[in-house]
Amino acid sequence: MYGRVRKAIEDVNVIIATYTDALMGDVQVAPENGSVAFGSGLHGWGFSVERFAKIYAAKMGVDKDRMMKRLWGDSFFNPKKKAWTNVSQSESCIEALPRAFCQFIMAPICHLIRATIDGDTEKYEKMMETLGIVLKGEDRHLTGRPLMKRAMQLWISAADALLGMIVTKLPSPKVAQRYRVDNLYEGPMDDEAAVAIRSCDKAGPLMMYVSKMMPASDRGRFYAFGRVFSGTVATGQKVRIQGPHYKVGSKEDLHIRSIQRTVLMMGRGTEPIADVPCGNTVALVGIDQYLLKSGTITTLEDAHNIADMRYSVAPVVKVAVRVKDGRELPKLVEGLKRLSKSDPLVVCTT
Repeated sequence: MYGRVRKAIEDVNVIIATYTDALMGDVQVAPENGSVAFGSGLHGWGFSVERFAKIYAAKMGVDKDRMMKRLWGDSFFNPKKKAWTNVSQSESCIEALPRAFCQFIMAPICHLIRATIDGDTEKYEKMMETLGIVLKGEDRHLTGRPLMKRAMQLWISAADALLGMIVTKLPSPKVAQRYRVDNLYEGPMDDEAAVAIRSCDKAGPLMMYVSKMMPASDRGRFYAFGRVFSGTVATGQKVRIQGPHYKVGSKEDLHIRSIQRTVLMMGRGTEPIADVPCGNTVALVGIDQYLLKSGTITTLEDAHNIADMRYSVAPVVKVAVRVKDGRELPKLVEGLKRLSKSDPLVVCTT
């Protein structure tokens, strides 16, 4: 198991290496740094090495960072000598020692999963009590796989693991935009817009990039979803909507309109909000007819565009469609327009 997991991580790091940027520094991932999560998306549980390192560090009275390094790689624990070693079988050992990752992390997980699926009530109830897993309400009547799924979610929730990594490992917008502005902004690096983006200044001019058009509940309408890089976007604010073909000084692909509403995308739902400062994502209502897929929203007359997103894949499948009844042609055209608007990789031609 350890070998397969390590191979998967190495493959990911090879892909990351093809996009290396000196401005971003080292972005390779490593379990011992807490930048890799393991788990099951199907069953909703997950963890990082840091999660277990905190537990064992407190139990063994060692530093957490030191324990993280011991829980990954060629690290083994000899229970007889109560010592750590980097060899699985020393001269004094008859049997090979299990790797620390397998012994201290995967073994308890596998034991709990197997006990719940097999219906070994005595074993899993004892483990749940030790691990602090408390089943409430209807969860107490679950058996088999549903019980396994719920128990694992309560013990090592995938949501908690991912959120913890996002908070501790990813740089804040204020930090990231200092080095990202060179790749984000198409204009001079010393103009007002670039300075505001670099400092992530909420009191500066509005600079927002719309990256995706998301279908709204109103038929034929879209939310313009994107991120605010500087300034504050607000309901009723008059802004310049600059499409990807806009050039400073021209009127091509430029519209000046007021934002009808600003909303937060909360899963499948939306929450109205008066204004959103830089460093956050937001969806705008009322500007979808002026953008096809993406664009820049700003309040500066001499602002250049924020660079379009680049994708590592390109559309390769071509499909020809036509209507059986010519009277349905307008519906087909409208449907293709909506598909092209909502998917950044779809290209419709006639």
